[in-house]
Amino acid sequence: MFIVANRVPVAAGYQEMFEARFRKRAGQIEKQPGFVRMQVLQPAKPVLPYVVLTTWQDKASFEGWVGSEDFRNAHANPMPKEAFDGEGAIEMHEVIISAEAG
Repeated sequence: MFIVANRVPVAAGYQEMFEARFRKRAGQIEKQPGFVRMQVLQPAKPVLPYVVLTTWQDKASFEGWVGSEDFRNAHANPMPKEAFDGEGAIEMHEVIISAEAG
């Protein structure tokens, strides 16, 4: 498995807009080959960024999505710059150990 964490510092007053964009897109990324899951994590403290986790079967599946028409459509109409408090960060990880409840 391959997991991508996108840390997004959303400015005060723009949280609802940010969340609505993901609700509107629900059902689109699921169509991508190799897609496993997406989780949008709302910060427990206002000073923390949102975290968007996507899980893929492998890195090639993620890279395929980044090169897709769906990716271009999802990012075609960005939120205004003032909606963000600083720079975001993208982290990519290969899962080496995983545990789940029975």
